[in-house]
Amino acid sequence: MIVVTGATGFIGSALVWELNQAGHTDLLLVDHVQPQDRPDLLAQRTFADFISAQHLFSYLRENSQDISAILHMGACSSTTETDETYLRVNNTEYTQQLFEFCANHQIAFQYASSGAVYGDGKRGFSDRTAPEEFRPLNPYGWSKQRFDVWALKQSHHPPHWQGLRFFNVYGPNEYFKGPMASVAYKAFLQIQDTGRLKLFRSHHPDYQDGKQLRDFVYVKDITRWMGEILAAKGSVRNGIYNLGFGKARTWLDLAQGVFSALGLEIKIDWIDVPENIRNQYQYFTEAKMDKAFGEGLSLPQWPLERGVGDYVTNYLLKPNSYL
Repeated sequence: MIVVTGATGFIGSALVWELNQAGHTDLLLVDHVQPQDRPDLLAQRTFADFISAQHLFSYLRENSQDISAILHMGACSSTTETDETYLRVNNTEYTQQLFEFCANHQIAFQYASSGAVYGDGKRGFSDRTAPEEFRPLNPYGWSKQRFDVWALKQSHHPPHWQGLRFFNVYGPNEYFKGPMASVAYKAFLQIQDTGRLKLFRSHHPDYQDGKQLRDFVYVKDITRWMGEILAAKGSVRNGIYNLGFGKARTWLDLAQGVFSALGLEIKIDWIDVPENIRNQYQYFTEAKMDKAFGEGLSLPQWPLERGVGDYVTNYLLKPNSYL
């Protein structure tokens, strides 16, 4: 059995789709949010059972012999969360408990880290650099960084484990995320409603308005890579890996992709970055992907234009927009 935490979340539910595509149906899904509260996310999925996150460890203790892997996508994913105790408990300590359980029972383990650990990028975006070197810009990023630091120090660890630093992920199933949804999805909604898109203007002298750069990665690349790691059965070395497209693109590139997919002329309204997040705003992110590719992971298959086109045409414009 494969355990997927965060299964009623964005990447977690997309991962269940990926596992089903590969023929995996003996799945235990876990989350704080019940499937009936987000019914469309798992409506088309096949799995063995679902349990609440609060009951996971008691289940694991009783059924450890049946579990082959834990894919841990469950966490607070809000980059604006300011409750450091909440983040420590949910993002750091909970993951430590799962890591230790997998170590004790020789179970493969993947967990969601984040590109947020890199902070403003002045120290680069390499997954070969010791995570202690980085200075995240917000408590969320620190909660992920602290676990990365802890995991790399453990001499007793799962037989196969990988920490996955996701960059700017977008794609189907993110619709419930509200302010934390991708700009691709927000852009689609705005353009459908008004025919125009609001983008942050630049407050940095080195970047023109709309020329801020992000590593946008389609969720189908993310879940495929996770499936490849699982299928490799240990041939991917233990450690932390970036999962991004590997090439930064501008906000205007993303906007053009959405307008083009809708068959519309690009129309932008510039707005200021709010004062309360301006000091945390990233002007450039770009995953260094050589380490992951060196372990045999496939090259990304969804460049921005193709990913946005698939997202808009095959999901957002369809009656059923879910994977």
